[in-house]
Amino acid sequence: MPFKWMCPFCDKGGIITESNRHSDYVLFADMIEEDKIVGCIFIECPNPDCKKFTFSISLYKDKYPKYKPPGLEDRVIDIEEDGDLIKKWDLIPISEAKSFPDYIPEPILEDYEEACLIKDLSPKASATLSRRCLQGMIRDFWGVTKDRLIDEIEAIKDKVESLTWEAIDSVRKVGNIGAHMEKDINLIIEVEPNEADLLISLIETLIKNWYIDKHEREETLKEIVKLGKQKETQKKEKKEALEKSQK
Repeated sequence: MPFKWMCPFCDKGGIITESNRHSDYVLFADMIEEDKIVGCIFIECPNPDCKKFTFSISLYKDKYPKYKPPGLEDRVIDIEEDGDLIKKWDLIPISEAKSFPDYIPEPILEDYEEACLIKDLSPKASATLSRRCLQGMIRDFWGVTKDRLIDEIEAIKDKVESLTWEAIDSVRKVGNIGAHMEKDINLIIEVEPNEADLLISLIETLIKNWYIDKHEREETLKEIVKLGKQKETQKKEKKEALEKSQK
């Protein structure tokens, strides 16, 4: 059945049909305690300017072990009906990191991409990288550099809206869980994958609001200034041509 899909490479949306999606599933039975289904899925971007593909592998628990339809030697698997998802591995691309323009500072993109890459394996490490990424953006975009991140965040309190500032400070607090050990080493506070996802989402929002929106606004203003100069030149040339024709 066709479904909506967002390409992680070109960041364009599209409709995925059987023409740009291929999947295959293999049933592993009588080998382990519970029957398992392994599936692989290719999806090709429908954007003609992209055409890149994603590739993932998933492991499912078989809902109907030992079942074979009468008269059929091989069982046809309907994964939506037959499988309970256990784990999914995204192999191409290797993370859910979005593709951002190359005018974003490279150290910021590296921290962001690493935070995305490790969020399922170590959410705590991902939160720490989001914290580091945030600090890099504050220093680069706002030109604020202090000894402590908390002081840098405080310095931009009057520069961003209050809810955004509270969210930024929350990234610091959650990131501190991974960056600093508690005095009592037996006090362990976990960071869940969905929580690491939230921090990454804020980083993505700030990259768009601070860098991309500013860049696009500047490009638009430059085009307007360029247009104004072109019209002034056209006006001058026409005026000179008119004066010459009247002599």
